[in-house]
Amino acid sequence: MYGIETEDIRTLDALLESGRTVTVTAHTHPDGDALGSVSALVAYLRERRGKDAVAVLSDSPAATVRFIVPDSVPLLCHDTEPEACLARIAASDLVILLDANGFSRTESLQDAFGASPAPKVLIDHHVGPDRDRFRVVFSTPDVSSASELLYYVLLELPDIGGDPARLPADTARALLTGMTTDTNNFANSVYPGTFRMAADLIAAGVDRDAVLSDLYNRYRENRVRVMGYLQHEILRITPEGLAYIIATRDILDRFDVAEGETEGLVNIPLSIDRVKMSIFLKQEQDHFRVSIRSKKGWSARECAFVHFHGGGHENASGGKLWWPADIPGPEAAAAYLEQVSRACLS
Repeated sequence: MYGIETEDIRTLDALLESGRTVTVTAHTHPDGDALGSVSALVAYLRERRGKDAVAVLSDSPAATVRFIVPDSVPLLCHDTEPEACLARIAASDLVILLDANGFSRTESLQDAFGASPAPKVLIDHHVGPDRDRFRVVFSTPDVSSASELLYYVLLELPDIGGDPARLPADTARALLTGMTTDTNNFANSVYPGTFRMAADLIAAGVDRDAVLSDLYNRYRENRVRVMGYLQHEILRITPEGLAYIIATRDILDRFDVAEGETEGLVNIPLSIDRVKMSIFLKQEQDHFRVSIRSKKGWSARECAFVHFHGGGHENASGGKLWWPADIPGPEAAAAYLEQVSRACLS
């Protein structure tokens, strides 16, 4: 399934057997899928394989998704513990990258991972994997999430033997949570295997109602208010059918928006019949973070690649918009998006 080769499973199993100090990582600004897949693998390695496994990330998780990392999973973040992260990477005898196509996506940690002589494993669902840097690669874009791909990889390992009930409880819950976030609760990038995975994990004991409550019913009031404001006052729709929202720094500060509190906003405009694609820009220090969603027949991936230095899935992608490299400044973002609309949807 999903191009998982028996020989690659043998190689992975051998690496896991021989490795003792295993570091697991994912892309910068970790989202639910990154945290879910990393947490799931670390929990599995510690409980089932008896390994000294630790998660090491470039950035601390947002409060809205921090709960995905269970207490059983040690986590080091470079933005708060830089020396500990670098020491851990240097001491590792196996490194596993999840939910990213190469170490460049770890940004502040990419040099440390690149310098590590430890064998490296990639498990990812994005296009263009950097295969030359890894001993073994599990990569396919035709899967909902890194969490789903990891689930089917784990099932193939001899100690799990295709039985989801053999997965540690923390692993199973993290996998279901990560997949749920990356599919927007089964709204996009869903495949037959996605439903099989969910059914298997629920049958194995994961409380999906609790997962959904943690994901969607524990936000601060700020989120509801800023989401309403951005939709009512800021949302624009072009004649071609591009809906876009630009969250500038002054808006984010006015509503005291924390990291992760605008998650999911980009999906909402797609409920409008004439909207073909939705783009959400969130202002950072010298760039906008870009989220793109599209309806079937319109490529969010191509739009992200061509116009925003990014990529992802066919209907769910992301990237960045820099100034002054791409636009003169934040005030020029709307005009740029109008050009993107004509280029991507005409």
